[in-house]
Amino acid sequence: MKELDELVELIDRLRGPDGCPWDRRQTLATLRPCLREEACEVVAAINALDRENLEEELGDLLFGTLMLCRTAAEEADIGWEGICRGITEKMIRRHPHVFAEVEVSGADEVVVNWEGIKAEEKGHAPAGFFDETWDHLPALARSQKVQKKAARIGFDWKDPHGVVAKIREETAEVEVEIGRGDLKRLNEEIGDLLFSVVNLARFFSIDAETSLHEMVDRWVRRFQKMEQLARARGLELAEAGLDRLDPLWDEVSGRTPPDRE
Repeated sequence: MKELDELVELIDRLRGPDGCPWDRRQTLATLRPCLREEACEVVAAINALDRENLEEELGDLLFGTLMLCRTAAEEADIGWEGICRGITEKMIRRHPHVFAEVEVSGADEVVVNWEGIKAEEKGHAPAGFFDETWDHLPALARSQKVQKKAARIGFDWKDPHGVVAKIREETAEVEVEIGRGDLKRLNEEIGDLLFSVVNLARFFSIDAETSLHEMVDRWVRRFQKMEQLARARGLELAEAGLDRLDPLWDEVSGRTPPDRE
């Protein structure tokens, strides 16, 4: 594709002897946080359903990926051809239902086949069901992935009511540890509670990471409205106190405030 070739040529120019000093000094290590940031910005654009910004952020991510490829060629003798050939061959191997005469009943069986083929490629059978635990992922995403894998063999709740009951149980255990003042145990119980809440989200195919991001956005917007309302009524946030801020929060949230004694 002409546009992709032009982008590769641009990166070659930036990394070349007469290129950009900043781009020339980048290494695989220095580009690593940049790639993480660009990927997060793509996710944010997807969450916001912002088509124009998504196009821009995808471009930034593509640029960063290609920059990494060019840097890898220089630092580790990893060429474009090897990268492209390797991923193409891997995708063909792992999609035998598309490129060979393997039949599957649906997406779940595709995943099972994928994991089996992956194990064969690594030259060993998995040491256990959770030979891979995705410890590179954020905690919410990792929790959901672990739970989803366990559910494939039937290790799952029968219905959401069981998950809700578990959340109540874990909440009660958190309250007990708050009373005891044992921070180590409290940390463990809060982890249990979070894991259970993620399980509820997964049960309804809700992405926990996205759900929490959206909730934080809503919370910040409400706080900003509360701040505006407080100023309109002559209140300073830092001096107003919870007794006066709570009713404002209920007001901007559209909720009927509870009776306060």
